[in-house]
Amino acid sequence: MLTALALTGQSRAAAAPARAAAPDAAGAAAVAAAGTGYWHTSGRDILDSANQPVRIAGVNWFGFETSNNVVHGLWSRDYKSMIDQMKSLGYNTIRLPYSDDIFKPGATANSITFYNMNQDLQGLSPLQIMDKIVGYAGSIGLRVILDRHRPDASGQSALWYTSSVPESTWLTDLKALAARYQNNTAVVGIDLHNEPHDPACWGCGDTSVDWRLAAQRAGNAVLGVNPNLLIFVEGIQTFNGVSGWWGGNLMGAGQYPVQLSVANRVVYSAHDYATSVAQQSWFTDPSFPANMPGIWDKYWGYLFKQNIAPVWVGEFGTTLQSTVDQTWLKALVSYLLPTSGNGGDSFSWTFWSWNPDSGDTGGILKDDWQTVDTVKDGYLTSIKAPTFGGTGSTGGTSAGTTSGTSAGTTSGTSSGTSSGTSSGTSTGTSTGTSSGTTGGTGGSGCTASLHIDNQWNAGFTATVTVTAGSTAINGWKVAWTWPGSQQETSAWSATVQQSGASVTATNLSYNGAVAAAGSTSFGFQGTASSAFTVPALTCTAS
Repeated sequence: MLTALALTGQSRAAAAPARAAAPDAAGAAAVAAAGTGYWHTSGRDILDSANQPVRIAGVNWFGFETSNNVVHGLWSRDYKSMIDQMKSLGYNTIRLPYSDDIFKPGATANSITFYNMNQDLQGLSPLQIMDKIVGYAGSIGLRVILDRHRPDASGQSALWYTSSVPESTWLTDLKALAARYQNNTAVVGIDLHNEPHDPACWGCGDTSVDWRLAAQRAGNAVLGVNPNLLIFVEGIQTFNGVSGWWGGNLMGAGQYPVQLSVANRVVYSAHDYATSVAQQSWFTDPSFPANMPGIWDKYWGYLFKQNIAPVWVGEFGTTLQSTVDQTWLKALVSYLLPTSGNGGDSFSWTFWSWNPDSGDTGGILKDDWQTVDTVKDGYLTSIKAPTFGGTGSTGGTSAGTTSGTSAGTTSGTSSGTSSGTSSGTSTGTSTGTSSGTTGGTGGSGCTASLHIDNQWNAGFTATVTVTAGSTAINGWKVAWTWPGSQQETSAWSATVQQSGASVTATNLSYNGAVAAAGSTSFGFQGTASSAFTVPALTCTAS
């Protein structure tokens, strides 16, 4: 996800056809058992191999598209533990963003803790780790959509190619993924490119910028390798002078549909966001939120309501800090249709994001990478849908979970699609964890405590919790002195600097404000040759 600014007046699209009747008990059972085999489309519905309608109702778990070359949070938890938690919360699909960097020879993943967690990932390449995630998700009844998010880890691109990553590389890597998971029905399809935007066009005929034509080339390349995959095609920013969110404008798809060599494979994907990402004219319209269904109809909803094609809202999210954003999310969830009474004949979706380290939306998980934001998750309850049968697929681990959840936190510094900060790679596996917490001194508006989460023969990871006093604070600075030769090597959710044995950590832009008696956290990794005493901390508020 990245921000797009687009502002125009809206008009209501054509009226929707009558909704399907609520399923009876037998129908509900059929929906619950849906999801077998590879999927295809029929009109506005996604159907499984038994022609039962399925609803994608999931989350985005990002990180493979960043310089970490792997999903985020593995510095704090085991990957199986997080996938288990996704399922327990009622999500049935994971959208996995990646960049083409993971295909480069010698690509390595970083920011993974291997002590008491993720041990079966040690020594694996990014693609091999993706295999493990896909395999485990499929084994417990989740499905995966692979999302070509960026050409490289440096940032989102307007078009599907750049000067350093040509279209040929894009197509080659898409085909490599199609081949890699050819016999694995846990992977239901590929999102060809994330958030095309100006100068991308739809239907203009210029092959250098016409996203529709590029999507046809890429979709056919994928289907030439695996004709069973769904092809997810996002919108653009501007069509006929009318602009919207990046990737969120599908106004041209009705007039200029994506036509592939294999029928019944196209799912259109829209992105939609709230004011925590960017301001749009419709948020300040006097009729808000009553105006929103007409806006969604215009940009992408008409494709579903007119039975043209399935629509998957591949990204939507918000910090929920403002009343406008809360109202927006409630309205969007209502528009997407409750599963009760609509079943698989509904809009599909994946929420942005599972990760807490998306700077302008936050995530389903809070900063400790374990606690669920129950308010945010609660908004999605009515549109969650059943998980699917386990695939017993190739390329993944079998059932069974590994917990080993650490209290390490991250809040990252991403821009929605998450450039995210890393925590460095933990490679030691020898010694047990060392725990201990030391509070800082009061009197300066806040206190701080440091906890050693993991320690091994060459280093450690730690979490520092900052707690405001009796009044709210707008910023903080934590300082301490190491008792030995410890050296901080990487950090997340704070700017950490070390000079000699003295260390200072200051808040980032998004986590300086802390409510009275409230807390926030940051984490870091360092080197240490032996066990050591946890230092005393001081905290100064601003």
